[in-house]
Amino acid sequence: MYESDAGLLAPGRAGSPAEATTGDSAFLQAMLDAEAALTRAQSACGLAPAEAGRAVTETADAGRFDVRDLALRARSGGNPVIPLVVDLMAAVPEDARPYVHRGATSQDILDTAAMLVASRTLATVLDDLERAAGEVARHATTHRDTQMAGRTLTQHAVPTTFGLKAAGWRALILDARDRLTAVRASLPAQLGGAAGTLAAFSAFSAPAASATAQEDEELEETDGHEEVDLLALVAAYARELGLAEPVLPWHTLRTPIADLAGALAFTAGALGKMAADVLTLSRTEIGEVEEEEGGDSSALPHKANPVHATLIAAAARRAPGLAATLYGSLAAEDERPAGAWHAEWEPLRDLLRLVGGAARDGAALAAGLRVVPYAMRENLQLTDGLIVSERLAAVFADRIGRARAREVLAAAAERAHSETTDLADVLFDVLREEPELAGLDLAELTDPTRYTGSAGPLTDRALERR
Repeated sequence: MYESDAGLLAPGRAGSPAEATTGDSAFLQAMLDAEAALTRAQSACGLAPAEAGRAVTETADAGRFDVRDLALRARSGGNPVIPLVVDLMAAVPEDARPYVHRGATSQDILDTAAMLVASRTLATVLDDLERAAGEVARHATTHRDTQMAGRTLTQHAVPTTFGLKAAGWRALILDARDRLTAVRASLPAQLGGAAGTLAAFSAFSAPAASATAQEDEELEETDGHEEVDLLALVAAYARELGLAEPVLPWHTLRTPIADLAGALAFTAGALGKMAADVLTLSRTEIGEVEEEEGGDSSALPHKANPVHATLIAAAARRAPGLAATLYGSLAAEDERPAGAWHAEWEPLRDLLRLVGGAARDGAALAAGLRVVPYAMRENLQLTDGLIVSERLAAVFADRIGRARAREVLAAAAERAHSETTDLADVLFDVLREEPELAGLDLAELTDPTRYTGSAGPLTDRALERR
């Protein structure tokens, strides 16, 4: 019999903190944490004896339960909470059994567990994003004025600096950090009962016995005939879990999942931008950056593949599709849906794992990135001065008009390209034919290193952000 998924085809997340926080055992522990918190919250609100809360909490250890057996038995009811409740009730002392899962529905527990797993995973992702941002800031500072070719639609456009490029990577990483931080703070507990009315929590009778006379007196006030403050129960439940208190049960109001999906997909894309640039700039014929720890090739001993960037790029391509599935589950019918909720579980876990792995690789990529300034300088000269044609067009236009300037430069560029000569050499002849252009310093005007605009100040401003 084959073993369960060990990450053989998922090197991006294999061994990452996110893999540990999203595994089957982690989800099982989160479900048990939700069950224990529910019993404790009911104890705090006088709906269960304190001993019940303690007993369920002491028993709620994933190591005591068979994950595979639960998975197989989950098929009969469509979710793993149903067999888990049976096993949890059997594991706690007999007098605590009536208070396991009391009043809740399966979705309360599994949604809450998903929020716990997400919160725990995002903590590790945010740590890696902070490290990545710090390393990228170092590159931006060091290479504030390191000139390189700016490229648009794959072609040389105008000169820029590597500092500005790195500052842009950092801005995206910080945008991702801010979005994930906000989403993590808003992740809510789920508690609504069978159809989101909380009715079952007041329908059950209060316990017949408790540890102290004081508890007996408190519980008599909630014997099923007095009105119970169920909103206080929701608040207590959220506090026990360290999650946000929901305004409403969100069984079919899937804003938390959609917000989480959007922030995760954005993070994958933000890291993917850095990876895409590294993959381009590290090509053999460009060679402007390289990964310090390149990956091996099974066939070519000379290669050092940009493996961190490659794994990030793979995550960035998968993440939007997973997020789309989660967005699709927004259209959920009734008070609890058939299929829409169930469709969320695997893509949500995959998305957390992808982003967790990508954040880890992003930090490693930024920390080990080698910048090659001499290659950047050499590549600036590949078009023999044509990379500053924009600057020349502006200067010429002031003297001979925009239309004539464009005409002159187009002809000069064509000649320089066809004769494989430097644009400045061609322009010396042009200046003799255009008296209005006399006196221009062509050596200065055609020097790519002197046309980086406000790249430096823009980099400085971006680095001010904390």
